[in-house]
Amino acid sequence: MSEPTDRIIVALDGMAPEQALAFAAAVPQLCWVKVGLELFVAGGPAVVQQLRYQGKRVFLDLKFHDIPATMAGACRSAARLGAELITVHACAGTEALGAAQAAALESAAAVGLPAPTLLAVTVLTSWEQARFAAELAIGEPLAAYVPRLARLAAAAGIGGCVCSPLEVAALRSAHPEPFALVTPGIRPAGAAHGDQQRVLTPAQAVAAGASQLVIGRPITAAPDPAAAFSACCRELELASGHQ
Repeated sequence: MSEPTDRIIVALDGMAPEQALAFAAAVPQLCWVKVGLELFVAGGPAVVQQLRYQGKRVFLDLKFHDIPATMAGACRSAARLGAELITVHACAGTEALGAAQAAALESAAAVGLPAPTLLAVTVLTSWEQARFAAELAIGEPLAAYVPRLARLAAAAGIGGCVCSPLEVAALRSAHPEPFALVTPGIRPAGAAHGDQQRVLTPAQAVAAGASQLVIGRPITAAPDPAAAFSACCRELELASGHQ
C-alpha cells in the first residue's frame, strides 16, 4: 500500500450502473472502487464483474449483519465475485464473524482468486456521540465502544476494520499492521463535510495509521474527477515526503 493510488478507494455512491462504469473508465489512475448498497441493488453482481473487467479492484461495502449461516453464505458469494474487501458488522458477534471469514477464504481459494480481506464496521461515521447514546441507549462513549468492537473483530480473525478517521490512531496502536484500517469520512482540505460528522483530510488519516481511505463526492462530484483524484494522490505523496 505504499503507492497513493493504492490507498485511495473511490466510492461510486449515488451512481447508476452505467454511470459508475463510465466514471471508473474515465479515471485511468483509479485502482480501487467501492460498490455500496445503492449501486449493488441497482446493478447486482454484474456491476462488480464489469468493474473487475476494467481492471479495478472492488471494495464491496454491503455491511453484512445476520445469523452466522447467512453471513457465511453472503461472504462466500462476495468472494466468488472477486471482491477483495468485504464489510461485515462487528456487532454480529464472533460466531458470525468467524463463519463469514472462513467462508470467504474457502470460496476465493476454490475459484483461484486472492484471499479477500473482511472489514468489520464499528460505528458508522454519520453518528455523533449525543445522538448515538440517546437513540441506541448505549451509554459507553464512542471512544470506548469502537475499540471494543475492533477487539471483538480481531479475536474472530477478521482482517481489519472500517472506522472513523478520528479513531484510527487509537485503533492502530492496539492493532498493528497488517490489520487493515479503512476510513470513510475523508474530506480534502476545503471540501464540504456533507453527512459525515467525524472527518480528517487524506494526509491526516494516513499519518494517524489508516491503511486505505474511502473518498466519494470530493472526487466523484468534482468538475474534473481525474484531476481531483490526482490532487488527493499528490497530497499523500507530499505528506510522505515523496516528491
